Amino acid sequence: MRIAAGDWVATLEPMGGAIASLTRRGVDILRPTPAGARDPLAFASFALVPYANRIAGGAFTFAGGSHMLPRNYPGQAHPLHGMGWLSPWDVAASDEASATLVHRHAPDAAWPWAYTATQQIALDATGLTVSLALQNTGDGAMPYSLGFHPYFVRAGVQALAFAAEGVWQADAAMLPTTLAAPDTFGDWSRGAPLARPDLIDHCYAGWNGSATIERDDGAVTLSGIGTGLLHFFLPSGEAYFCAEPVTAMPDAVNRDAADVLAPGARREIAMIIRG
Repeated sequence: MRIAAGDWVATLEPMGGAIASLTRRGVDILRPTPAGARDPLAFASFALVPYANRIAGGAFTFAGGSHMLPRNYPGQAHPLHGMGWLSPWDVAASDEASATLVHRHAPDAAWPWAYTATQQIALDATGLTVSLALQNTGDGAMPYSLGFHPYFVRAGVQALAFAAEGVWQADAAMLPTTLAAPDTFGDWSRGAPLARPDLIDHCYAGWNGSATIERDDGAVTLSGIGTGLLHFFLPSGEAYFCAEPVTAMPDAVNRDAADVLAPGARREIAMIIRG
């Protein structure tokens, strides 16, 4: 599915509720999905719902009950990124510049609560806006965290700049340990280049909701609404990096950091990419 407005064009993939590509003036802003790819980690961007990042071993307790979620992706020790990225989404509405995608989940071993997730993906002359709403359609309260997982093209990026109050250092399992100073892995508040040999896969707390990607062809701004943290993934030697607006740190359900959605309640967040 293709949508377009002004200098911006995006293609969408209802399987996984994903964005398959995003270009500005014909140049990739997000890493494009290879032709024929079905691996959800190959998509340009996808929603994190009903939880963001990892749950340690899939085990947690909530409201007096114990839960054990199965692993959901090959090679990963922990279930990650929720259910939306692995599920088909229905196209509820679409036009030349926007689409509404809906994912309904019935309780199962992978997530024992019922919910409906809705994405509104729209382009205008300034760029892309994606809203993600989660509604609890079950009879009991459920824990949750939400976010977006965009893969930005790394080529031509001069610097990345964002401000935060701290960074959660991660252990070898990529789970948060201690909250450190925000400049522990570089002073991103002043803008820093992405050329470095080490892996960054850490969650920044107290994010101010904005990040600037300085590119050879003009800056791009990433904004998050309702997302107080930014998970930054910078793998060495890859052609992409991820700047992920999220509502909570990884393993939030085990760290008193997950939010709770009452039956019938709804929560909405948004991601905006402009330039």
